[in-house]
Amino acid sequence: MIPTWAQIGYLIAAVCFIVALKALSSPKSARTGNLLGAAGAVLAVIITFVAYKPDHLAPILVALAIGTVGGVVGSRRVQMTHMPQLVALFNGVGGGAAALVALMELGEVPDGATVAAIATAFTILVGAISFSGSIVTFAKLQELMTTRPITFPGLPVLFIASILGSLVLAGFLVSDPRVWVGVLLCLVGLAVGVMLVLPVGGADVPIVISLLNAFTGLTVAAGGYVLGNTLLLVAGTLVGAAGTLLTKLMADAMGRSVFNILFGAIKGGSTLGAGTASERPVISGGAEDVAILLGYANKVIIVPGYGLAVAQAQHTLRDLVEELQNRGVKVDYAIHPVAGRMPGHMNVLLAEAQVPYDQLREMEDINGDFKSTDVVLVVGANDVVNPAARTTPSAPIYGMPILNADEAQRVIFLKRSMRPGFAGIENELLYDPKTTLLFGDARDSLTKLLAALKNI
Repeated sequence: MIPTWAQIGYLIAAVCFIVALKALSSPKSARTGNLLGAAGAVLAVIITFVAYKPDHLAPILVALAIGTVGGVVGSRRVQMTHMPQLVALFNGVGGGAAALVALMELGEVPDGATVAAIATAFTILVGAISFSGSIVTFAKLQELMTTRPITFPGLPVLFIASILGSLVLAGFLVSDPRVWVGVLLCLVGLAVGVMLVLPVGGADVPIVISLLNAFTGLTVAAGGYVLGNTLLLVAGTLVGAAGTLLTKLMADAMGRSVFNILFGAIKGGSTLGAGTASERPVISGGAEDVAILLGYANKVIIVPGYGLAVAQAQHTLRDLVEELQNRGVKVDYAIHPVAGRMPGHMNVLLAEAQVPYDQLREMEDINGDFKSTDVVLVVGANDVVNPAARTTPSAPIYGMPILNADEAQRVIFLKRSMRPGFAGIENELLYDPKTTLLFGDARDSLTKLLAALKNI
């Protein structure tokens, strides 16, 4: 029986999680939300140690120390561009841990406890899917394997057979909770996770990470039911609900359904094109030419993208914007929901450079302003301003809501090369007569732009 003081402590920790999740919805309060969530997790761990007095304390503390050191070192060293990979690893570890705990609890499931047996089977299966699927998404984003969809003859049949086999094994496990059945169910779940993610490629991968995050939350919630731990049940439900909503929002931002994202490549569709660079002629300019366009504009909109994060150019971009504002130019940042690799990627990147929050405007809010904008400066973005999403039904990103950069008077692209964006398709806006390209590393280009602007 859990002591009353421990139940109250768990309630406080649960409230911390709920308030933290709410705080994460705004860049202004996100840091506070992170700290509050971490405080709730620490409180829950301390209560668990004191209230339950677990056996084998030494190995538990060693594992806790290793995990803490790994988490601190990894979080401090990871680059902003690699944050989705870190999230994928965290998802995988959470799902794998839940599956292992459920396997160890198989022997403790009492006879006739059907609901507990169902929760255990669910945790093993979905936790294994989340683990293996997250590892594959990590490998794709880290470019340890191709980011293109991977399919082979018979994949749909094998995938469906694995799903049906896992359901049969789960049924056996519920009727007779044997460890060997649980292990077999876990292995089949690992295979399902791999086959679920292999056909996903391009800009769809971060969406699958969010979906797997929801899977992990649901396994933690089911594990909380199995262990009789209300806090795990609450925390897992929060993660599962948040991951599900985020997946839906990201899919809507891509203009596609979750089903199409997961299985589109099997049917011949994906948000990944050929990925080859074009040799078509474009209008390119030097830093001085672009500085003149910016310096004499009345209104400028900045469209940041993944290339800005790769170049770590957010501080230089902020300095350029401040110089423009000092010259009386009105400047805003247009933030697309899936710019970068995850929702909020650009918000966090620019907040790191101390960009005021009121300058960061979401797509729905700023799209109507492009028609009255003199110059749009696209820094490391491509797909989120690609008119093919509106005009070309055969394009893999067709239907995706985009920023209306093509409606501005002039467009400037800062690009390293003519390689397509993450979706792997050409952007016709690059070849528009009103578009000027400034080639080079984003930070170098912005540094030259800033120097040229000051000399005007």
